[in-house]
Amino acid sequence: MPGISGLSAQVGPVLFKAACPDCSARFELSAGALRLAIGASRRTTFYSFTCPECGSAVRKPAGERIVELLTGGGVRTLRLHSTV
Repeated sequence: MPGISGLSAQVGPVLFKAACPDCSARFELSAGALRLAIGASRRTTFYSFTCPECGSAVRKPAGERIVELLTGGGVRTLRLHSTV
């Protein structure tokens, strides 16, 4: 899925490549700058961050591979529970 990919760092924290859909900036974010929400469906599973260039709140869908990359890289995860 386009939008984010993991980089393996030999020393130091994992960085993730990301892009802002509003200003088109491309940048790297640490795990602490990202949040992952895992819901009951694909529609409710997403990651989010604030663009360091324009300050926009960005929310993008997260498929299985993105979830694996983000959780493996130490991104904080919120599990959403159904109220039904």
